[in-house]
Amino acid sequence: MNPSNYLKIKNKIPSNVNILAVSKGFKSQEIKTIQNAGQNDFGESKFQEAFEKQLNLKEFKQINWHFIGRIQSNKIRKIVQNFKYIHSVDSFEKLQKISNISLEEKKNPYIMLQVKLSDDPTKGGFRPELLVSKWREIKELKNILLTGLMTINPKGLSSMENLELFKKCRSLADSLQLPDCSMGMSGDWEEAVEAGSTWIRLGSLIFRDSS
Repeated sequence: MNPSNYLKIKNKIPSNVNILAVSKGFKSQEIKTIQNAGQNDFGESKFQEAFEKQLNLKEFKQINWHFIGRIQSNKIRKIVQNFKYIHSVDSFEKLQKISNISLEEKKNPYIMLQVKLSDDPTKGGFRPELLVSKWREIKELKNILLTGLMTINPKGLSSMENLELFKKCRSLADSLQLPDCSMGMSGDWEEAVEAGSTWIRLGSLIFRDSS
């Protein structure tokens, strides 16, 4: 593979937008190729697959690993031990558990709270009104660095519908004084950037050659 697609998108986005290279399903060698082109942030959604890659790439100290999958309570300790960023915290109970375990492990992971902005039964996340009502409690939790919100739009939306949902996420993040929004994937990243995303999650779009 060559990283031409990655470099094309990197040159197209504003400097305040970060690419999260979604490396789930791709091999360690492919991660190395993208990393050599200047990419240091990689997202994984299955702990075991991610852990094997982390062992294979342990000499690449500059890599920041992001957990982006659905969080199982019994995997929280391993996630806290091995990931700098956690993008998919979808309930107060899990956030509390992450906080408690981070305290025990002497870690301070960066946290993105997943928000649910539409009625999509396949997606989890905080409802905006619940997030706002719990905000004071959330801010009191120790050993976590709350940096932003994460959202995944339902499939099949028009460009305008994607843009409107992303704007809601950005507006909610701004109201909570959170700098980051992790939103936008291979099919809708341009609308996400327009709405104010600071992390776009791109997988096959950058790991596969354009030819």
